[in-house]
Amino acid sequence: MKKGKQAAAVIALAAAIGVGTQWQAIQATWSGEAYASSAGTTASVGTVPGTADDPVVTKSYVDQKIAEALKGGAVAPTSTPSPTQSPTSAPTATPGSSAGGSTDDGGIKVINVPAGKTLIAADGAEVVVRGGKAVAYSPDSNGIADVTDGVDIKSGASVPQNHLILFPRGGRGVGSAEGMKTGLTVMVRGAYEIKTIEK
Repeated sequence: MKKGKQAAAVIALAAAIGVGTQWQAIQATWSGEAYASSAGTTASVGTVPGTADDPVVTKSYVDQKIAEALKGGAVAPTSTPSPTQSPTSAPTATPGSSAGGSTDDGGIKVINVPAGKTLIAADGAEVVVRGGKAVAYSPDSNGIADVTDGVDIKSGASVPQNHLILFPRGGRGVGSAEGMKTGLTVMVRGAYEIKTIEK
């Protein structure tokens, strides 16, 4: 508790000293006038941050000065490591005769799949059918993975709404059930394209 009171006292004292020594400059700023300090320099309204008239300090500098004031001695400055960014490449949608599509940006997109069209997912894409009656599409005997129920949905079988569907391999998808006049509303994460599939 004693350290907390000391820290508060040091901060209050520093603020009072800062305001007291800069009071004329503060008044000049409010009135829009130039201010001449006792050192002979002139500070005007609209000084640029980071210049000699208005220096920018780092967090480590402020931490060091507070630590010195509390302990009465110098402390090595702390540094914050900067995050490194690794380059990432977004996979592209499978080429073909598509009426629309997307590359993978990592986010979830809500899209409408028109009646008679099929959403063809790329490798690793995820889909949740939110509206409409959907059926699975697969060009081979393998189906699509319903992760919610833990089952494999074969091509032509109904895809339940609000179930997470995973596409470990591209080229498979979901489309409107036969006879539906309205399309589908789906949430997609990953690359996809909208195609007309010949049945």
